[in-house]
Amino acid sequence: MLTSTRTLVFSSSLATLLLAGCSHAAEPMKALVSIETGHTVSNVRTATGPNGEYIVASTYDGIVLGYSFDGKKLWENALSGFMNHDLWCDDVTGDDVDECFAANADGNLYAINSKGKNLWSFKKSETPLSAVTVVRDKNDTHIVVGSYDKNIYYLDSRGALTKTLDSSTYGIEKTHAQAGKKFPKAKYHVANFLRPMSQADGTDKLFLHATNNHMMGNGTYYIFEPLADKPSKTIKGKTRVVGDINILEEDGVATGDVLVGNSNVIKNSVTGVLNIETGVQKNVKVRTLDKELDTFGYRVVQPLMIEDQGQAKRLVLFGSQIALMSPPGGNEVSEIISSKYSYNDIWQDKASGRLILASEQSGGSAIHVLAPSEPGWKEAFSTLKPSETLADVISGTAKIAQLVKSHEPETADLTGRQVIFATENKRGVEPIIKRLEKASDNPIFLNNVGLGSAEAYDRSFVTNKKYRDRRDGRRKYNGKQENYIRKVKKQARGAPGVAMWGGHGNDPLMFTMDTKRKIIDVANGKKVIMIFPEMADPNDDFNYVMDNMIYPLAEYGKGKNFNFHVRSKHAFWQADIHMPRWSRLISGEFADVFVPSMEETTDKSMELSLSGRMGIWAAGSVNEWAARSARDNPSYSRLRQHAHQMVPNHFLRQQVYAIASGATQLDNSSIDQEYASVLWEMISKGVLYAPERNQIVSLNPVHLSMIAPDPLYLRDSQNVKWNTFYDTAEETDNPRVFSRMSGSWPGAQVTEWDFSRYAANETERRHNFIPQYPNGMVLMTPTQAGAENDPRGLLDDNLHPIYKGRLTEFISDGRDYISNDGKTRHGADTYYIKVADAIEASADVLPVTVSGDVGWVVTEIEPKRLRLTLIDGGYLNPAERQAKVKFGASSPVSVRDVLTGETSKVSKGVEITFNIPPGLFRFIDIELERPLIEEPR
Repeated sequence: MLTSTRTLVFSSSLATLLLAGCSHAAEPMKALVSIETGHTVSNVRTATGPNGEYIVASTYDGIVLGYSFDGKKLWENALSGFMNHDLWCDDVTGDDVDECFAANADGNLYAINSKGKNLWSFKKSETPLSAVTVVRDKNDTHIVVGSYDKNIYYLDSRGALTKTLDSSTYGIEKTHAQAGKKFPKAKYHVANFLRPMSQADGTDKLFLHATNNHMMGNGTYYIFEPLADKPSKTIKGKTRVVGDINILEEDGVATGDVLVGNSNVIKNSVTGVLNIETGVQKNVKVRTLDKELDTFGYRVVQPLMIEDQGQAKRLVLFGSQIALMSPPGGNEVSEIISSKYSYNDIWQDKASGRLILASEQSGGSAIHVLAPSEPGWKEAFSTLKPSETLADVISGTAKIAQLVKSHEPETADLTGRQVIFATENKRGVEPIIKRLEKASDNPIFLNNVGLGSAEAYDRSFVTNKKYRDRRDGRRKYNGKQENYIRKVKKQARGAPGVAMWGGHGNDPLMFTMDTKRKIIDVANGKKVIMIFPEMADPNDDFNYVMDNMIYPLAEYGKGKNFNFHVRSKHAFWQADIHMPRWSRLISGEFADVFVPSMEETTDKSMELSLSGRMGIWAAGSVNEWAARSARDNPSYSRLRQHAHQMVPNHFLRQQVYAIASGATQLDNSSIDQEYASVLWEMISKGVLYAPERNQIVSLNPVHLSMIAPDPLYLRDSQNVKWNTFYDTAEETDNPRVFSRMSGSWPGAQVTEWDFSRYAANETERRHNFIPQYPNGMVLMTPTQAGAENDPRGLLDDNLHPIYKGRLTEFISDGRDYISNDGKTRHGADTYYIKVADAIEASADVLPVTVSGDVGWVVTEIEPKRLRLTLIDGGYLNPAERQAKVKFGASSPVSVRDVLTGETSKVSKGVEITFNIPPGLFRFIDIELERPLIEEPR
C-alpha cells in the first residue's frame, strides 16, 4: 500500500478525540460481511430494533430494506416507487426502538416501524423532500424535514405538522443579476443536510447545511435551537457543493467540529473540518493526499472517524478508494486503500464502529459491512468481489464478447451505416482497433486532438461586448494558430480524420475563424469534427455568434467532410433549437454539416433529448445525430455526484440504444476501453446495426412538432442549477407539456399530463437514458408547415413507407398544445388525453411493439427481415428484464437470436417474452412472410 507523508493540521480541540460508540459488539465480528439484497442499494443507515442494531437501506427504486448484520432479511417496504433522497432512524416514541423516516422524491415523508410497516406519511407539496433528521429539546422530540419547496417542517411523533420554517426569513443566500435572464429570489434555500448536534444535557441543536445552487454554491451552515425562528449561528460555506456531513461526537456529545466532504471533480475535491465556534473550516485537497488517487472523475468525498484496531483515524471514502488520515490535530502518515469498485454510500454504526457500504456504483446488489476493529479489514476492502448482479453483468458481457468474436456477418451490406468514434481513447486498446480497422471500414476511429490553450488574438473587431469579453476560465489564452495547425496535420496523418473542440458556451470565439478554416483545409478532405459544448444562450447577444461564427463556419465547411457538433444541454433539442436564430439549421440547408449532440450531466429528461435529436434527424434537418457518454452523466444532482462507475456497463447500453436508433457519431470519455471494445466488435460484425432513418419502423406515427418555446418552459428547462425556482402558485397555474425540469425536481415524479409519462412511460426526472416508449418512439420535430419548400422536405418523405399518409402532427410550445392555424391553445393538463389516445391508437401501424423496462428499436434490414434490439433499461440499476413483444402490422414467421442462433416460430397476434440478462441486450431477427410494403421502394 502507498503512504503519504503530507502533514495535516486541524483544530487542536480534536487532538484527543475519543470515538463515541466504537466499543465492540457482543457477537464476534468479521472483517467483512457482504449481504446480497437483489437490489441496487443507494443509501445505508443503522437503526435500533427490538433485538439490537440492524441495517436500513434504500434502493435505487426507493424500496426500504431492513437487514441484520449477519445478513438476514428482516423486512422490505416498497413505499412509492420513487427514490428516497435521505433516510434517518431514531426513536421518537420513547420505547427504545427506532422508527425510520424516508424523505421521498414524491414529496412524502414516510415513517416506518421496526417491522418495516408504514406508520404514517406527511406531504406538504409535490416537490421532493431533500433531508430528514430528529432533534430533541427539553420537552419533546421533533422530526425535521427539508423540502425543495424551500421550507423546513417540524413534525411530532405522529406526523402532525407543528411548525413551518420559511427559509427566506433567515437565509443569507444570494443570487446573480444578469440582463435578460431570470434568477430565483435571494435568501431562499433548500436543506442539503439536517443533523442533530447532541448536547451534554440530553437536548440537541439542529445543524443545517443549505444551498440554493447544487452546482456552483458553497451554501451556508445554520445552527438552530429546536423550533427557533432564527439560527443562533450562521456560517458561510467554505466548500463548493457539499456532498457529505459528519457531526463529530465525544461520549455522545457533539464536539463542535464537523467533518465535511464535497461533491465535485477530483481536482476540486476536498475534505475539511469545520469548527462551529470559530466558523473556520480547514480543507485538504484530496488529490494531494497520494499519487495513487485517480486523475479524473466526479465523486462524493465521505469522511468519518474510525478506530482502526485501536487507533483513531479519519477515514475518507473517495469513489473506489479509502484514504486513512491521521486524526484531526495530528500529522501522521496517510494510507490509501484501493478497491476495484466505487460505492453509493457509507455509514457508521455507532454501537460497534462497523462501516456499512452501499452497493457498487456499477450496478452492484449487495451491502458490505467492514469492521475496522478487526485485522484484515483493509485487505478485505481492497479485494472486495462484485456482488451477484454486478458479477452477472461482467460475466454476461464477457459471454457476449465471445459470441460476437465468433459471429460471422452474412454480407457487408448488412453491417449498417458507418459509425464514427470521434474522441475515443485508444490507449491500451490499439491492437483491437487495428484489427477491426483491417477487417472492416465500420466503425472508424478519429484522432482526438487536444488543442490546449485558447488562441491569443486581438478581439477588438468583435462588435458584441458580451462575447468580446467572454473567456473560458479553465483555459489559458496564449495559444498560437501555427501550433494548432501543426497538431491537426500530424494527427490527421494515418487516420481517417480528427476531432477537437472548436469553442464552448463559455467562449464560443476561443479560436479565430481563420484558424478554424485552416484546420478544415489542412485535413485535406479527411473527416473533421469540431465540438462546441454548451452552445445555448437565450439572449439576443447570441445572435452575434450565430451570424459571425456558427453559420459562416457551416458555410465554409459545407462539402468538405466537416461536422459541427452542437453539443448542447438540457432541453435544447426540443426548445432552443426552435427559436428563429436556428432556422437555417432546421431548414436542412446545412444537413451535412450540423450534428445534434448532447451533454446530459445534471439533466433529468434524457427521454426528451433523444426524441428531440431523432426528430431533427428524421425531419431531414440534419443527416447525422450524435450521442455522448461522460463520467458525470449519472449526476442528475451535483449534490450527490456518485459518478465513478468503474464498470462502464451503463455507457455500453446507452450507446447500444443510441446506435440502434440511428446515432452514428459518438463522443465519449473513457473508463475501461477493453470493456467498451465489445461495442466496436458488434458494429464491425453487423450485430449492432446503425440504420438509415427510413429503415426504422418503431417510430410512432404521432409526432409532436415544436414551435418557439414558451418563456416559462424555456426558463425552467435551462435553469437546472438553481434549486429554488419552485413557486406553488406558478406551478399550479401553469401546467406544461414538459414540466418539472428545473433544479427543484431531482428524481421527482412527473405529472400525468407530461409528455414523458404519456409518450415514454417514464415516471421520474432521473437517468432516463434508455427510455421505454411502449407505443414506439414519439418524435419531436420541426413543424411541417412550409417544410416542402425547405431542403429537409416533408417528414413522411424521409421515413419508411409504412408511415406515408399516416402521420399525425400535434404542435406545442412546450407549455400548451397549439392548433395548426396557431389561433387556439389547449391546456396541457386536459388536451394530453387526446394526444395520448392518438399515440396508443397509432401504434397499430407498427409491425412490433414492446413493453417492459427495456429500450427497444426495430429496423428493417431487408425487405422480409426486421432487426429488433432489446436493452436492459435500468441505467444504474441493471437487473434481469422481461421484454414483452407483440406483433402488429406484420407477418412474422420466426424469430432468431442473432448471436446464439436460437430460433422459434411465431405468428401474427402472438405475444412472446424475451428475457434480458442484467445489464445486457439482445439482437433478434424477425423473419416475415412478406415485406411490410409490397410495392417496390
